Amino acid sequence: MSELQIALLAIGVLVVVGVLAYNRVQECGARRGAERAFGSSHADVLLEEPAGRREPVMAPASRPAPPSASVAEPDASPKPDPRVDYIIELGFPQPVALPVLLDAWRAIERRHARRALLRRNAEGTGWRAALQLVSRDGAVGEGDLIEFRAAVDALAAAHGGTVSAPEMRAAVEAARELDAFCSDADIQVVLHVTGGPFAGTKIRAAAESSGLALEGDGRFALRDDGGRLLYTLAARDGAPFSAEAMRTANPAALTLGLEVCRAPDTSRSFESMTRLAQQLAAHLGGHVVDDNDSALDERGMAAIAQQLDAVRAQLDQRGIRPGSPAALRVFS
Repeated sequence: MSELQIALLAIGVLVVVGVLAYNRVQECGARRGAERAFGSSHADVLLEEPAGRREPVMAPASRPAPPSASVAEPDASPKPDPRVDYIIELGFPQPVALPVLLDAWRAIERRHARRALLRRNAEGTGWRAALQLVSRDGAVGEGDLIEFRAAVDALAAAHGGTVSAPEMRAAVEAARELDAFCSDADIQVVLHVTGGPFAGTKIRAAAESSGLALEGDGRFALRDDGGRLLYTLAARDGAPFSAEAMRTANPAALTLGLEVCRAPDTSRSFESMTRLAQQLAAHLGGHVVDDNDSALDERGMAAIAQQLDAVRAQLDQRGIRPGSPAALRVFS
């Protein structure tokens, strides 16, 4: 072997040794970095005997891990309801990434605005696409329903999915029947306190002492613990109240209003509203009257309450309890 060959062999050996040494250094550095990032100086509580019972403490994580796109879903409230929605069941043989599915759904949602919903089914194995059949704008039309069905069919086909849905003609007929029922049941009860002008400071004091708060639309409102509106108090002429102008406000009459289908526990809400109306009349020196300016006494209040009970019973029978998610959607 010549001297040149020996020298080249020695150089090759040195290169190999250098590469191995470099890789070893990088491996050790990576291990130390991982230990610093994921290691813990605390003992493993799963391997040691507990020293005593301690209640767990919830602490906010600085950067929570994002949910898997295959199991995440949009806001779960509200949910499709067969009593008020046309529901299409979607199934996919392979999981579809949530961003991909939602991107395809947005076009459908934009077309049908707040009537359209997409939610996971109860088993978590598929999806439910729903179109609301009725709102205060009226019943869904056959053309809209056909368009919705075709769009959902196309969405499913694009991702290898299947669909199952009720017969559309029956859904259109059900929508018309439900719309007629809702039109009859959509009642607002109003009471007026007349005999003003009334001092704004006294109105505000009486309203706030009864739990009402002045809201951005210029009306005082009473809400339940869940934020659902029970009833409102406003100037009868429609002029909005404001915190700054209450000192100088002097409306000639006040109006208290309750939307029967949207107010939870209708009887108690109406009882509370009538009590406030009577208190305002007594405190301000006014009179409680109905929408025809006829005086309302205890007998008249009782007659209204009886009518409200009948409407509430009809809504309950249809499964659209006043103040429920279904009622808030249909009567909006």
